[in-house]
Amino acid sequence: MIADKFHVISQPKRNLLPMATVADFKRGLCIEMNKDLFIVLEFLRFQSGRGASNVRTKLKSLSTGKIIDHTFGGSENINIQTIERRPHQFLYKDEGGYNFMHQQTYEQVLLGEDLIDSPEYLKDGMEGIEIVFHAEKETPLYAELPEIVEVEITYTEPGLKGDSSGGSLKPATVDNGAKVMVPLFIEQGERIKVNTRTKEYKERAK
Repeated sequence: MIADKFHVISQPKRNLLPMATVADFKRGLCIEMNKDLFIVLEFLRFQSGRGASNVRTKLKSLSTGKIIDHTFGGSENINIQTIERRPHQFLYKDEGGYNFMHQQTYEQVLLGEDLIDSPEYLKDGMEGIEIVFHAEKETPLYAELPEIVEVEITYTEPGLKGDSSGGSLKPATVDNGAKVMVPLFIEQGERIKVNTRTKEYKERAK
């Protein structure tokens, strides 16, 4: 059971959405399938002969973190689950896991590393983190960092003077220990912005 893996905090109960159809698909939707919960990452409707429009999807399992491809028939029902995004601050990491605090209620929740997107970019005190909860069970499902974070380059090979094209990349280590590929002109000690979804360099911090 998914709930066994999480620390649950008490909140008022809410009802699940009724059974829906593939016409209700949208990115970020949470559905129950094969006794697991999945987030819809991508979907594409397509026509198959004279039949109804089918939907090809890319789903992320909330129990394993694996991403799967699955095609739904045009008349197939889906079991939508109600989820809520709540703002949290990252406090610290200890032997139990990653500790977060709700930025409005101050209640704390503990998550394992496998439930956090891009945990390598977490910093003590970081705000703007969204933890997604199953609304009825009050179970934390996963945490998302802000899409763009600012970090400092702690080590990289010397840059090439005059090279500002950004076409070639080199490895760099940032202040939280994560690795990122940066343009050749980036120097040690500079601050840059990184996309936590793609793990890619975005631009110099201003």
